[in-house]
Amino acid sequence: MYLAINIIGLIIFLAIGWIFSKDKSAINWRAVGIMVVFNLFLAWFLTSFPIGRIIVKGAAAGFDALVQVAYKGISFAFANMVDVKSMDFFFSVLMPILLIVPLFDILTYIGVLPWFIKLIGRGLSWVTGQPKFESFFAVEMMFLGNTEALAVSSLQLKQMKKERTLTLAMMSMSCVTASIIGSYTSMMPAQFILTAVPVNVVNALIVTTMLNPVTVTKEEDTIATMHSEAAVESGDVNASGKREPFFSFLGDSILGAGKLILIICANVIAFVALAALVDKVLGSFNSWLSLEHILGIIMFPFAWLMGLPVNDAFRFAQYMGTKLVTNEFVVMGEVTKTIKTAAFSNHFRAVLTVFVTSFANFSTVGMIIGCFKGIVNKEKNELISKNVGYMLLSGILVSLLSAAMVGIFVW
Repeated sequence: MYLAINIIGLIIFLAIGWIFSKDKSAINWRAVGIMVVFNLFLAWFLTSFPIGRIIVKGAAAGFDALVQVAYKGISFAFANMVDVKSMDFFFSVLMPILLIVPLFDILTYIGVLPWFIKLIGRGLSWVTGQPKFESFFAVEMMFLGNTEALAVSSLQLKQMKKERTLTLAMMSMSCVTASIIGSYTSMMPAQFILTAVPVNVVNALIVTTMLNPVTVTKEEDTIATMHSEAAVESGDVNASGKREPFFSFLGDSILGAGKLILIICANVIAFVALAALVDKVLGSFNSWLSLEHILGIIMFPFAWLMGLPVNDAFRFAQYMGTKLVTNEFVVMGEVTKTIKTAAFSNHFRAVLTVFVTSFANFSTVGMIIGCFKGIVNKEKNELISKNVGYMLLSGILVSLLSAAMVGIFVW
């Protein structure tokens, strides 16, 4: 019965995309159908097929190895904080970013990562039938993150029509950054984190194809040469057009990683504290009232459609709501000590992990709007600002679709 509900939930989530579409008659149903089938196969392959599980386990082991190497550097500076019985959030989850971010930046600097992104992007475009740049951008976000991908794509954003820039803004709600996946895998089941990442990429294309269908002509379906100001913004070359010296580039990358750690830490502290304050205020009116309970009631129908028993669905709904109003780290921090125990069924563990593996929350909206303001003209900015609701809907739908697709194959 629960499997049937999960499948019905997947259909309903797709129907929501159709209901809220800006132009229902323009939806490319052939492309949507191909992408849904492809993504279901991908979810099945990575969770149920022996080779798929080996690939995911290998990737998880790779990220774990990176984190363990990062601990070597951390222990040099903070010997008493590493290899203790219970490492705290800052040292076990955030500090490894100081290694992983520069590593990905080095791969970008030497040209390996951009080549890999373009290769996968072209393959994705061929399989899904989506425009080349949208496919390229979806893959780029998977490795670089949303604002970073927008920054290095500034030349393309300035050239394309405003409706397509809105598509990219909506897609930007659905990504994660490869450089912090190591932090995620240290808190949640790695196999589901690493399954969620590529599934999210395709679902971002599915959702935007339905919510914001845009016709792209053959002449428009091009990828601008990513150099000049785009390369300057990415740090690959300096303002004079010369390639930045490696160690100068590496120093900037390390400083950027340090800033990222502080930003994440500040957000987690602030959001947890604010949630506690809201709970205290609500509790003064009624002891049952809390942010989690209210969010649980609002999100319950969507959680139940994941194929969960009522009690589990309500608990899952609370986590869903908390993630949307705060961020994924807050939820991961709440469940990290129990997620791998018998307190969670395998299905619950899978759908929860996949759902929280994205940047889809209210604070991300501000980041994306701010990034576009520094890149595109007023007309495009105004269109994006007027469609904040669609950006949030896009991010939530991608998370729901990804969780439902993976949930079908994990029980």
